[in-house]
Amino acid sequence: MTHTRFPNLTVIDHPLVQHKLSLLRMRATSSRDFKQLVAEISMLIAYEATRDLPVEAAEIETPLGQITGHMVSSKRLILVPILRAGLGMLDGVSHLLPNARVGHIGMKRDEASLEPTHYYTKLPIDEPGPDAKPSERRTGLEYFILDPMLATGGSATAAVTTLKTAGAYRIRLLCIVAAPEGIQRMLDGHPDVRIYTASLDEGLNAQGYIVPGLGDAGDRIFGTA
Repeated sequence: MTHTRFPNLTVIDHPLVQHKLSLLRMRATSSRDFKQLVAEISMLIAYEATRDLPVEAAEIETPLGQITGHMVSSKRLILVPILRAGLGMLDGVSHLLPNARVGHIGMKRDEASLEPTHYYTKLPIDEPGPDAKPSERRTGLEYFILDPMLATGGSATAAVTTLKTAGAYRIRLLCIVAAPEGIQRMLDGHPDVRIYTASLDEGLNAQGYIVPGLGDAGDRIFGTA
């Protein structure tokens, strides 16, 4: 559902999403189960986030005849996990969109300033020739940024800026848990980017972590806590 306070936010309140999110939050959930739950929730969020993707008419031959069907152009879809925690969402979303291409953006948060430091970008390009400018090669693509936690919003805002600088126009952000501070920062900086999440939590603590949240998603996904 669209959130009344934040016009850029959609909270996925499906019972299965909320059930799996509750399991994800539990301190006792193992790294293996946490990783699996992140993938499952991500796939369900992506289902909602792709509801309005453009489709193309396609003539299809069934075992009993022909019909005009509708298909999404998978070459137009780009998944962009923010390293490293965003990688945990990639399997689930890729399961739903197996032919989507994948880019990567590396962001590391400075624990003192809570601001992100950018260290890596690798993005697919569009179909025009190799001499086309970046702004001419990415205008028709649909980008999905993946990051389990939208806390201060620093990394997400910087990632969107990176994509827009590269020529991206249609960008969506998929996260599992979000804080009001991060949603507002995205709304202020990039009001055109729609955010999809399983939960809007209470806020941030003094260290910039989401409360009640689910802990450090990257550590719990990769077993490095």
